[in-house]
Amino acid sequence: ESATAFGCLMSDMWLGEFDSVSPEVFHAVLGKRYPTFSKRTQQDAQEFLICVLNELHEALKKVRAQLCKRRCLTDGKSSRGSVSETSIITQLFEGQLSYDITCLECKTTTDRPETFTVLSLPIPSKSECSLQDCLKCFFQQDTLTWNNQIHCSWCGTKQDAAVKASITKAPQIIIFHLKRFEWQGKHKRKLSTDICYPLSNLDLSPYSSPRFCKDAEYSLCAVVNHSGFLDDGHYTAFCKHSVTQNWYSFDDAQITKIPNSSVQADTAYLLFY
Repeated sequence: ESATAFGCLMSDMWLGEFDSVSPEVFHAVLGKRYPTFSKRTQQDAQEFLICVLNELHEALKKVRAQLCKRRCLTDGKSSRGSVSETSIITQLFEGQLSYDITCLECKTTTDRPETFTVLSLPIPSKSECSLQDCLKCFFQQDTLTWNNQIHCSWCGTKQDAAVKASITKAPQIIIFHLKRFEWQGKHKRKLSTDICYPLSNLDLSPYSSPRFCKDAEYSLCAVVNHSGFLDDGHYTAFCKHSVTQNWYSFDDAQITKIPNSSVQADTAYLLFY
């Protein structure tokens, strides 16, 4: 049902019969599965995005599995084995990190793989910084001590450790979530840091394992903006037309063609490359 509603939304958008298209039907269908988003209250765009990707993945992997089963029967091949866990969502958005964890006592290193669809990046400055600064902060080596110690299998005890992440599989589309909302004591606040991000030639090779990643250069294709405050905010989007390469601003039903220079905004919250 969700995949069908999303397909209808995509069809309405690309047919170009309307000045604007409202995603209310898809939103209503998704709201049945995730009641939080059916309420008319302030919600987080990143959390909504993850729910959308999960929902579409679950729906489309079933379709993929059915198609594989039919193909296996037609080809006379065995259809036994595990049901495919892949979908167009995993093919487009899923990447993989590897965390190298080194025991600081015996220097033994182990690696822990982890898949991701959205990378949540810390913002290292309150005034201004670049996307590269955020990436350096995320991928810098960290030390695990106290309650975060690892159990070293070589030492047989809990030890301090150094941990460093690298990208071992770069997705076709990489999504960055800029962590603008943070806890300060018992209160949550929004960081209004002006973050400079490139429209093209984003190079992820410094954060990638050279054995696995090639052609890790990306171009920006969409931005989700958040203006306002925690309890009184407004979301807009900038999207690049894949055919004409023009940028457009989406603000509710108002859609405006914008110059490339307007794509850089201090309200950026999610970046799609």
